[in-house]
Amino acid sequence: MTLTATLREADLVRPLPKGYVQCRACAHYCAIPQGGAGKCGVRRNLGGRLYLVTYGKAAAVHLDPVEKKPLYHFHPGEAILSVGTVGCNLFCAFCQNWTISQFRQFGVALEGTGEGKTLKGRLDRPIGEDWPPEALVAEARALGVRLLAYTYNEPAVFLEYAHDTARLAKAAGMKNVFVTSGFETEEAWDYIRPYLDAANVDLKGFTEKFYREICGARLKPVLESLEYLLAAGVWLEVTTLLLEGYNDSEAELRAMARFLKGLSPEIPWHLTAAHPDYRMPHLTPTRRSTLERAYEIAKEEGMRFVYLGNVRDEERSSTFCPDCGRLLVRRLGYRVEVLWETPGVCPGCGRRIPGVWSG
Repeated sequence: MTLTATLREADLVRPLPKGYVQCRACAHYCAIPQGGAGKCGVRRNLGGRLYLVTYGKAAAVHLDPVEKKPLYHFHPGEAILSVGTVGCNLFCAFCQNWTISQFRQFGVALEGTGEGKTLKGRLDRPIGEDWPPEALVAEARALGVRLLAYTYNEPAVFLEYAHDTARLAKAAGMKNVFVTSGFETEEAWDYIRPYLDAANVDLKGFTEKFYREICGARLKPVLESLEYLLAAGVWLEVTTLLLEGYNDSEAELRAMARFLKGLSPEIPWHLTAAHPDYRMPHLTPTRRSTLERAYEIAKEEGMRFVYLGNVRDEERSSTFCPDCGRLLVRRLGYRVEVLWETPGVCPGCGRRIPGVWSG
């Protein structure tokens, strides 16, 4: 069986001597020799040009509740069409989507036919189903969905695919969401920004040691991404998966909370439970007491919207007015009940609750 793929020439690239190219989609800034790949495995130098070899090849397409991303202050209760590919620019030892994100070992060769920025390629093994941008937007329209998420793996590694889909979705009156590690470059954010409405960024820890040893990345670019997104007006929520004994110390949690509060105390912060997976089968499943302690620390440091995830906790997953304490959005699992008449306005005291509630 002959396996073919559409290869999309990368837009964020810098030519280097001796046939190398530098990928500028993420903060690794990989310098890639001819025939080689970036750390993600899917951005490859073929004939001295950089190509995204997963363009239009989705490893996962699902209809999810938007709360699953998680986004709690962005169109609560709505469905979102979610897409991801193989490959990732991080190597998180605890990855819970590792079967697709850490899939990098496959062969690809140019066939040389195509036009513009796309060529045909040959694959030596399947890497996903055919879902070109037009098909994703058509599927969303057929399902009556107006939200699309680029998720499951890291959207920075399939940036051109996400960009072309998001542009079509925006033209069709839809909204676009990145669920991301935040390891993008400023160039990547500038590239996707005209079509991006919201992002949930994984703030995986708050030390360079954790990022380098556990994730194969660095902390500083993630903090810069958070600053960029907030300044750019992209709706922002943050998730931290708590790994007991790795990133859950009181000092680290307080430092993380203080950084986020310095950006805005009204950023929704999701503190979520982890379970043993991938290269961390020894990991202790996050205990409820650990989550509750982290929740209290975040509140003590002044974060106004803190949520617990991957556990059933109606109180700590629901939205309350930070001024008068009124229950505004009740959540139990993915069941959502909105308890206001005017979206985003507390009926008790009139306080405006930050978020994207309608439109």
